[in-house]
Amino acid sequence: MFTLLQMPGNRGSKDAKLEVTCLDLQAEGYFEANYRALTRLGDFAMFAYDFFRRVPVKRRTVRTSANAQTSHKLLKKKAVKAFKKKIVVPPDPDAPAKQAQLKFYEEGLKHFQQQKFQRAKQSLERVLEGPSKELGDRAQVHMRICEQRITRPPVPPLKSAEEHYTQGVALMNLGRWDEAREHLDRARKAAPKADYIVYAMAALDCLTGEAESAMQNLKVAIQLRPENRYHARNDEDFSFLQEDPRFTELLYPERDGSAN
Repeated sequence: MFTLLQMPGNRGSKDAKLEVTCLDLQAEGYFEANYRALTRLGDFAMFAYDFFRRVPVKRRTVRTSANAQTSHKLLKKKAVKAFKKKIVVPPDPDAPAKQAQLKFYEEGLKHFQQQKFQRAKQSLERVLEGPSKELGDRAQVHMRICEQRITRPPVPPLKSAEEHYTQGVALMNLGRWDEAREHLDRARKAAPKADYIVYAMAALDCLTGEAESAMQNLKVAIQLRPENRYHARNDEDFSFLQEDPRFTELLYPERDGSAN
């Protein structure tokens, strides 16, 4: 550490002298060591500056909007050229035959749905002559059904009330209400005094939610045959009317009499 001291004397005098005194006995060695370090650090800084100044720097160029548009156009042209170079699929030589085969299949399916099995079979046989194997397989399935229906003996038409009643009850069990009602109506027209037919119609009305008609038909069935009252008590088909007081009065008249 160095300190500049001014010796006492005449401060305004021109002969005043400055003396430098060393307060630290090791100041000379400390100065020499730091000087060498600073010299080495300066040499390294100059070397680094000169080295990096000579190394080439790769510069990036930023595309402007015009360059971007040009690049997009070039890519679009390349895509169009690549699309044009694609292999064009040649037309199917069997296309007309497949169209005709599809037409015969649709015609046969229409006759099949109309239950014209003989005409449906004729159209489906022509489908087998076409090139499409998929349509041919479908046509064979329908042809088998057509052959079964053609060879099956025809069902004789229903004529008697008993036959219509039996068919109506069978349809009721299958849940086909409209068809069942049609047969029961025919049976009732043929035998209006048959209590079992009227009873079946009352059960059908109850199953379809027609409470008024069910009560009326059940009342008629009980008038024709009083034993139907006991059948209706344990019949699950009349569960829809269990909460109706009219149903209770009709099936249990003795309760009303005891109350009176």
